[in-house]
Amino acid sequence: SGEEEARTAALGVYMGVNDADGFVGDLGGGSLELVDIKGSTLSEPISLPLGGLRLIDVTGGKLEKAASLIDRELARVPFIETCRGRTFYAVGGTWRAIAHLHMAHVDYPLHVMHGYSLPMSDTVAFCEHIRKVKKLQSLRGISDVSRQRREVLPFGALVLERLLVTFSPRRVEFSVYGVREGLIFEMLSEAERAKDPLLSFCEDYARLRSRSLAHAHELCAWTDQLADVPGFEEMPDDRRLRHAACLLSDIGWRAHPDYRGEQSLNVVAHAALSGIDHPGRVFLALAIYFRHIGLDETGLDDLSARLKTALSRPVYRRARILGCAIRAVHMLSAGMPGVVAHTRLTHRDGTLVLELPQALAALDGERLRRRFATLAELLNLRSDILLIP
Repeated sequence: SGEEEARTAALGVYMGVNDADGFVGDLGGGSLELVDIKGSTLSEPISLPLGGLRLIDVTGGKLEKAASLIDRELARVPFIETCRGRTFYAVGGTWRAIAHLHMAHVDYPLHVMHGYSLPMSDTVAFCEHIRKVKKLQSLRGISDVSRQRREVLPFGALVLERLLVTFSPRRVEFSVYGVREGLIFEMLSEAERAKDPLLSFCEDYARLRSRSLAHAHELCAWTDQLADVPGFEEMPDDRRLRHAACLLSDIGWRAHPDYRGEQSLNVVAHAALSGIDHPGRVFLALAIYFRHIGLDETGLDDLSARLKTALSRPVYRRARILGCAIRAVHMLSAGMPGVVAHTRLTHRDGTLVLELPQALAALDGERLRRRFATLAELLNLRSDILLIP
């Protein structure tokens, strides 16, 4: 039924979005399904006859006749008032095509659809632009949209525009996860459903591509100490992003040293990650990039330089700090387990201190001290490495 389809699409969004809170809309050829979502709680699903193909049939292909019909159907939704100021999760091929066209329109640096987010006002303005353009062929990126999809594109844009004007969400987030993923999610065990989708992916990828998954987990625990250092305070989502970066930190080790940073950045920036938004994705990509290249920003290539502009200064600074921390630890451990866990990171009297047991004294050297000093400098601290009994 339409209500079951709405719930299943929302489960797909829940599977692919971290802490979903808003309402889901799944636009198909025959209908539009809407449902309120807050975490795993789904309520008041409804199906409306507002699919692109149906609107073409009902209006005889006349776009100007569709607006009043759309408004009349949207007025039936029982949870309009509760949606104001929240997030609208857009599902369906037509709306993904609109997101793709917007990316091309603004020359967006990433070509990843899932998690692409826009303020409501920008989305409404772009939908209006699609609706009023004389020739769809003049839109940047239209050649990547199938010919069958182009026919319904103006109608899909009008539905999205009227929906946003009616519901007044704060922003729109596009999801490639929908009914198919929702059906899969229903088949999973409770234990599997409870896992963090981002960290699950990163762990599996580290198992496939890194020298040691055990070392990646040691990095997660070691950088937990960094969270206690002044200047690196973090929120819960910062912690999961830090752990994700640690898990992915060694996936480029097989590449030539001159290209590890660039290749790792490309892999992470465009990976099939879920449970993460675009700023989080960019943070991960840049943290891993700096883990390989250090802080010489003269080496930023075109993609990394453009991604830099997608983050606020504080978040960009965190990416640099985390990248430098991981870089220093890899100098110590060579990506293998059994070393990092025996060291300790502390800070006292304005100094960041790395404590090494006497048994690891041979690992203390100029390169390690230089990398550790760079980390301390980013934190506005002095640095010291102490050998302890």
